[in-house]
Amino acid sequence: MKFESHGVVAGCWNGALQATNPPADLSVVHRGQVVARAALRDAGPGVWSVAADLPATVIDNGVNGLLLVAGDPDSPRSQVLCSLTLVAGTVAGDDLLAEVAQLRAELELLKREFRRFAAGG
Repeated sequence: MKFESHGVVAGCWNGALQATNPPADLSVVHRGQVVARAALRDAGPGVWSVAADLPATVIDNGVNGLLLVAGDPDSPRSQVLCSLTLVAGTVAGDDLLAEVAQLRAELELLKREFRRFAAGG
């Protein structure tokens, strides 16, 4: 599976997914929580158009990192297809803040998986 992001237009994250079979579930994850579900539309052989309406809660001052996840984000079999960094309000002095926000989002997923593994689930 390969996802190509086309960016955000009017609060909707758009892109194209190349896959033999589309995933049953595509989620947008922010700070370890699912904030939106992406809709898939057939765009040709092996290509799917992806659209995810972003909630207003993920658009606020500062840097916010979002992940597009195929499958159940709580499952060890889930796959991060893409990340998106949103900067709003006061623009960060350099790109390091955007990288830190992205790492935090990915760390939240890893922490959740580790806790489930440690609990024997």
